[in-house]
Amino acid sequence: MSQPAGNTVENNKPKKSTVEIFMNGAKKGFYIGVEQILPAMIMGYMIVTFLQLTGLVDLFGKVFGPVMGLFGLPGESVVVLISAFFAKAAGAATAANLFAQGMITASQATILIIPCMLMGTLVGHYARIVLVANTSAKYRGIMLLVPIFDSIVGMLLMRLFLTVTGNV
Repeated sequence: MSQPAGNTVENNKPKKSTVEIFMNGAKKGFYIGVEQILPAMIMGYMIVTFLQLTGLVDLFGKVFGPVMGLFGLPGESVVVLISAFFAKAAGAATAANLFAQGMITASQATILIIPCMLMGTLVGHYARIVLVANTSAKYRGIMLLVPIFDSIVGMLLMRLFLTVTGNV
């Protein structure tokens, strides 16, 4: 006997309950946090700590002050961009660390989230996607520059938005 359409159980597996689906999702989320996000956050913290201990944050602040000033940011915030190149979460964690230390404001951290998301993990994505896929060499440079350009435009737009709304 055949069952009516819609009542068939795929591959004779019993349907999972809502609780089972939730628990599986929670388990996957936990492992993503432990295996991917937490190491990136630790890396962000370590980068900032290393740069602070060596005095490089102050040096970067002086060197990159004029450029970062275009976005309404102190020069020291360039360490967020450096961290973000390696991992989105590392960039975000670095921004959070700078905020916690009083080096940047909440508005400045908001501006810095844009490049964390748009160009975050650029090094890894470039290696895993562009190089592994054997993308034509003539397009590799542009593929590397597009996320950086998008980040610049995004930071300028976020600064404008925060200024217009009175949140700077």
